[in-house]
Parts: sequence; C-alpha cells; structure tokens
Amino acid sequence: MLSYEDLVVQAEKKNLKVGEIIILDQMEQLEQTEAQLRRRMSENLQVMRDSVASGLTGERKSLSGLIGGDAAKVEARRLRGESLVGETVSKAIARALSVSEVNASMGKIVAAPTAGSSGVLPAVLLTVEELYQAAEKDVITALFTSAGLGMVIADRANVSGAEGGCQAEIGSATAMAAAMAVELAGGTPRAGAHAAAIALKSMLGLVCDPVAGLVEVPCVKRNATGATLALAAAEMALAGVRSAIPIDEVIDTMEAIGRQMPCSLRETAQGGLAVTPTARRIHADFL
Repeated sequence: MLSYEDLVVQAEKKNLKVGEIIILDQMEQLEQTEAQLRRRMSENLQVMRDSVASGLTGERKSLSGLIGGDAAKVEARRLRGESLVGETVSKAIARALSVSEVNASMGKIVAAPTAGSSGVLPAVLLTVEELYQAAEKDVITALFTSAGLGMVIADRANVSGAEGGCQAEIGSATAMAAAMAVELAGGTPRAGAHAAAIALKSMLGLVCDPVAGLVEVPCVKRNATGATLALAAAEMALAGVRSAIPIDEVIDTMEAIGRQMPCSLRETAQGGLAVTPTARRIHADFL
C-alpha cells in the first residue's frame, strides 16, 4: 500500500521535493525520461490555463442551463475592488468556478483527480503561481507533488464519488491542492503533508448528491469552497500549524467513512440535496 509519509521521508533524506521523488519513480515505472514526463505534465498545465481563461469569459453554459456565468461574476466583483475576501482568495474562487463551468459545458479540462473536482487544483495552482511568481519548472514539479498524493489516495482509498462520496472527489482535490500550494510557497514536504491532512480532515463525510444526476449542482460551487479550504490549510501549515492525525491515517479514515455511507449519498441522486423539493422540480423539468 502506498504511503505519503514514505514519500515525505524520501524527500527529506534526499533533500528533494515530493514531486521530484514522483518524477524519479515514474521514470522507472514508465521507462521515460524526466524531459518526457515534464513535457506531458506541461501539456496538462496548459489545458488548466486554457480552461480557466475560457470559463472566466462568462460564455460557458451547461446544457441544462443550471450552470454558467458565475465565475465571471466573481471575477468582475474582484476587478471592481469589492472583494470581501481579498485578491488571492477571490481569484481562486473565480478560477475554480471557471474550470468547473467549462467541465459542465463539455469543455476540455484536466481531471484532477476527477472531472467533477477539476476546478480545485488549477484554481489554487495558478493563484499561488501568480502570487509567488513561481517559475514554470517549479509549477510543473508541484503538479507532480499533487499527483503523488492523488496516487496515494487512489491506492489507500479511492477518488470516486460513487464509491466514497464527494469527500473522495472534492476532498481529495482539496488535499492535493493544499500540499501543492505549500510547496510552491516554499514550504517543506513535511509542511505539505500537514496541509493535506488539515484539508482532507475538513472534507470528511462530504456526500455526493448531484441534483438531477448532473455534475453541476452542488458540484461546481463545491470546487470553489474546496479551493479556499486548500488555501486555508496551506496557510496554517506554512505558519507551523500541524495536523494531529497524519495524512495516511486521514486517507484511511476517508475510505472507512465512504464504506459506511449509504448508497443514497454516493452519486445516486437519491439523497441529500438531490431530493429536496427544489431539486425534484429541477429533475422533473428534464424528464
């Protein structure tokens, strides 16, 4: 069974980033050069940039009509200097909504780790990149760090809403984004692990309850809250705040909670928000 603690220990011993440990591992597993791996990840990064830009135009609408234009609204408020939460958080919110709206409108995104949670990671990544003026090489390495955590989560638990609820999708994305943000901000691998644990702990038990069975409501806005939570977890870890429960144990706990969830709360649209009176009316409109 994979362990994020093992990755952190390797990184500490070799004085490397977790992302660099993952690159070395993938070079061996996939029999590819570092340049080849970085080129492939660079392509993913470009898709992330493009999806953020596309959604911020406000022109992406889902076929259902439930989703579209919210990213542009948040961005416009920020540009008017009216943000309640400040530039960094406001940008992350708008970008998370943006990518999620592109996904809901059948646009091209990077599943990170899933399509339904695709807005969290790019929102945090591009916002922290901009804030710290990070070099693209470091941004790509940070993506490998988040991918490493995603691999551990997929191995120890899962990243499927149908299996583990939304904690497995938005929760996993939030943890991955938090670890990545710490790294880009100059934090240690150990601090990144604490950030991931803090982030995922805050998502435990989150149900998957898509209205009308669509990956739109409440999924899109959960991406935005996941991005802000990732930033909060990273901020705490960078300040020296530690998680009492290690990240591997938090992941194992998420898996256990997912098994305990009733089927109605795991992407079946048979429970949670999906069965509210309003949700039922929305669903009826599509029948």
